Parts: sequence; structure tokens; C-alpha cells
Amino acid sequence: MDVAANPYLPSHTVSAQVIPAGLILVATPIGNLGDMTFRALEALRQADLVLCEDTRTTARLLAANAISARTEALHEHNEEARIPGLLAQLRAGKRIALVSDAGTPLVSDPGFRLTRAAIAEGLPVTTLPGANAAITGLVLSGLPPHPFLFLGFPPPRSAARLAHFGMLRAAEAAGLSATLIWHEAPHRLAETLADAAHAFGDRPAAVARELTKRFEEVRRGSLSELAAHYAAHDARGEITLLIGPATEAQADAESMDALLLEALRGNSLKDAAAIVAAATGMPKKTVYARALELNRDL
Repeated sequence: MDVAANPYLPSHTVSAQVIPAGLILVATPIGNLGDMTFRALEALRQADLVLCEDTRTTARLLAANAISARTEALHEHNEEARIPGLLAQLRAGKRIALVSDAGTPLVSDPGFRLTRAAIAEGLPVTTLPGANAAITGLVLSGLPPHPFLFLGFPPPRSAARLAHFGMLRAAEAAGLSATLIWHEAPHRLAETLADAAHAFGDRPAAVARELTKRFEEVRRGSLSELAAHYAAHDARGEITLLIGPATEAQADAESMDALLLEALRGNSLKDAAAIVAAATGMPKKTVYARALELNRDL
């Protein structure tokens, strides 16, 4: 069999590939060390330098795979200052691997500024794909897999978090329909779920934690059910929070509210209701009743 024609052969049948010089973004496991890919291991073996979010975390990964490599820290506090020196090494033809503590680099992790600087100089940049907690959580959630919107971590304080959720609700009123994905710290999960239930209503959601690890769990339910559960049970481990898209009925209601609020700014209540009813095709009585409710809060 032609090895080159079949990229899915076991590693012992494939000779080691020469990893080209440049910046190599290497995905690492999100929990289970067995999820490290063959090419990722080879890139770390051949790297002149491995940039790590935390050298102690990466040292354990390297030791588990009998890899001896020079490591240095690259994190949010030193990345900007380190860029000129790292670019000089890339210009000199070095292989620099960049890893985060877990998963795909740059996704809620350091490295974007260095990557952007290397691209701007026309230096070679490549990636070796692998584990990603957001995608893993998405495919296990039972929620619509596409489109989806990954949003990193929600704001840590409730007021900012509610404002963040409010902007998403406004986007949904304007037509956004996607499964929403965040990472969250375990000690904030219960409060975040309560805020999400308040902002988004009681729509389907999922909490995925400790993905690929021994105690992997995906809990599915409505936002209110999940909020109640985690208010009574402390969450542990790495967490991905997913919220399903607004239903068509929710989206229609939110869109109608946005249109009514705009119409009420320059028209009487009756005229505003008539304008929105004509624009949406919804019954005039339904639109007028909602306009009355909104007008009380203005």
C-alpha cells in the first residue's frame, strides 16, 4: 500500500515527518494525554523552542512522551515584550512551537499577538490541529451544531455579564440564530447560569465539564434546571457552557419588541402598533397588546 496515499495509517508505519521552520501552533490534549496527535509530538521533538502558557504544565506533557525540548513561558504579561526576539529567531530559520496549557492555541489563550506579528512579516506560520473544548462540548451537547458562536469567557461580574448577555439578545432580535458557547470557571458557574436564565429565558442548554477525563460529564437541560442544580451542587473542573439558539417564536417576539421600541420613539402607541403589524404580518391585536406592555416601561 502507498503510505503517502493513506494519511490514516498507524504511526509505526509512517516515517517521521520533517517539520518545516517557522511558528507552529500545536494543539495539546484538553485532558486525556492519549489525544496528542502524531504530528504534534513530532513537532515538539523537532522544535528549537517550545513556547508555553505554563512551563510546568507543558513539562508534564513532554515527560509523558519522553520529549526533551527547551521551553519558555509566553503569557499575557510578557507576550508583547517577547515578540521582537521571537521574530528574530523565526527570521533565522528556527522552529518555534507554541502550545497552551490545553487545547488549541490562541482560543482564549496567549499567542495571538505573536502569530499576527509573524504573519505581518511574511514569516511561515502553520498549525497542527487537535483537541478543542468548545467543539468537543458542542458535539456532545445535543444542541444545534451549526451555526455556533464561541465567546470565550463571560465577564466575571454579574452587571457586566448581564450587559454582555443583553447585547447577544439584541443580536438575536436582529436575526442571530446560533448555539452560544463559553468557557467558565467552576466557582462562577451557578451565578452565570442564573444570569443566563434571566437574560435568555428558559431555553435548552448544556454544561460540559472535565471533557475527555475520567469524570467527564455533560449535563443537559433548561437554563433554569441547570441553574438550580449548580446552585445546590458545586461544579468542579474545566467547564464549557452552551446555550441553544432562540426558538423561532422567541426570535419573532424579540424582533417585534425591537421594532416596537423604535416605532414608539416617534409615533403614538396606536400608530406604532399599526406600523409594526404591517411590517411583521403579525395580528394587530397581538402587536397592540405588546405595545401597551412596552409603553408602560418607557
